[in-house]
Amino acid sequence: MGVHELSRQDARRIAVRAQVLESERPEDLYDVVRRLTVVQYDQTAAVAPNADLVAWSRLGSSYSPAELVEALETQALIELRGFVRPSESLALFRAEMDAWPGDGPLLDWQEYRRDWVKANEGCRLDILERLRQDGPLVMRELPDTCVKSWKSSGWTNNRNVSQLLEFMLQRGEVAVAGRDGRDRLWDLASRVYPDEPAVPVEEAKRIRDEQRLRSLGIARAKGPACPGEPLDVGAVGEPAVVEGVRGEWRVDPTLLGQPFSGRTALLSPLDRLVYDRKRLAELFEFDYQLEMYKPVAQRRWGYFALPILHGDRLVGKVDATSDHKAGMLRVDAIHEDEPFSKTLTAAVQRELKDLAKWLRLELVRTK
Repeated sequence: MGVHELSRQDARRIAVRAQVLESERPEDLYDVVRRLTVVQYDQTAAVAPNADLVAWSRLGSSYSPAELVEALETQALIELRGFVRPSESLALFRAEMDAWPGDGPLLDWQEYRRDWVKANEGCRLDILERLRQDGPLVMRELPDTCVKSWKSSGWTNNRNVSQLLEFMLQRGEVAVAGRDGRDRLWDLASRVYPDEPAVPVEEAKRIRDEQRLRSLGIARAKGPACPGEPLDVGAVGEPAVVEGVRGEWRVDPTLLGQPFSGRTALLSPLDRLVYDRKRLAELFEFDYQLEMYKPVAQRRWGYFALPILHGDRLVGKVDATSDHKAGMLRVDAIHEDEPFSKTLTAAVQRELKDLAKWLRLELVRTK
């Protein structure tokens, strides 16, 4: 097998095509999630919750957030490890759940988690019994009978029930059955997940790598650890090099040599096209950070600035905020990485109008 030699434009088009952002739109929400493999479930709603914003970017204002609610309630889609996934993908995690906290020699942090759960076996059983009787329930309705508190230097310190639930989720004992507002509804996994046999661990990892590469188009074989869903893809796909970029990539060969028809789209900062900031800089030469955690004076583009995709290039950011009490989508700035043409300006305005229509808000430019 030879190494594919790609230009940056080739690589960008592969990535955009894989992320379902060409001019031909997908059929429906399920089609979007199936092709993307995962959509991050994040409730930050400066504009709209991430999963809904990702769906809107692909489907337009015909998409209704009620579709996601219904899909999760009927388990056509599931929420697992912080991501919305097709329900059939659960089989690829079952063996890993059965082997929790790991399927090989355990590291110190894995042993700590195992021992902490074992020390709180009584609380684990209490939670399972409460869910069996009355589930689904939100976390505050579940008992904290832990005899050993969870210790952490971060925000999870002493948050015993939330931490225990996360480990029980990883063990396949409980599942997210839906949402009550922003709160997750917990239930027994046996009542939420489809009853499908587990795929062996190594085979499941390979299939997940293949699905991830198919959804990203082009990615590195190895990368830093990333909670919930990796950004690298191992040895799947075929090797490629990108002109002007160091190192080797893995590419999905089914996406090579296809015609490209792009469009203009506004993206969530958590959209998978832009989530890997290193890949973003290397392939798109796009400077971007999510600035919601920065002091106001240090922000360049805004609290939750939306990257602007135009064809195979990322060309700017929109500083927008949904103000539902005032009934408006407020646009404080449109940052142009390079001066926009009249055609591009008009395309961005069309997307903003569609976004306001979808949100049922009046579009207001403050500057």
